[in-house]
Amino acid sequence: MRIAIGSDHRGYSIRPKIVTFLKNIGHEVIDLGTFSQSPVDYPDIAEAVAKKVASGEADRGILFCGTGLGMCIAANKIPGVRAAPCHDDLTAELSRRHNDANVLCLSADLLGERLITRIVEVWLNTPFEGGRHARRVEKIAEIEKELLQDCCSKVNQAESNPFQQQQEDQTLQT
Repeated sequence: MRIAIGSDHRGYSIRPKIVTFLKNIGHEVIDLGTFSQSPVDYPDIAEAVAKKVASGEADRGILFCGTGLGMCIAANKIPGVRAAPCHDDLTAELSRRHNDANVLCLSADLLGERLITRIVEVWLNTPFEGGRHARRVEKIAEIEKELLQDCCSKVNQAESNPFQQQQEDQTLQT
């Protein structure tokens, strides 16, 4: 499996350990950093990993920040990504089994290395259950599709009639 992995500065020390673990169990790793302890903005790393997953360049992604929550919020902005913050075996298993999560978000500050390794292992080895859960995951994809179509439609309208867009902008300003 190809796994994209990234962290902000808070996850800097755990990320290389998990990269090594992933390689040792036979996975191909796309390491997107960060590669120093200098502060970086987590949305930049989350976007890079999420785009690799959404495009199919990676099968799954793993993200680390202080809590795992900021990375999760940012990664879920990318259509096709189902990022989940997990804090134990059960949340890792259910995020895969029920939600077909394709990006795992972990806390570098609140979880120890041993637990993180276990969560990653469970998450990678748990299959998607399908069935009633597939219908629900498909509904999520439909929401994304509708939002993208609405957004693209608005962009196309603005491009075809820029004068109308200027008028709308001026109306909003008053």
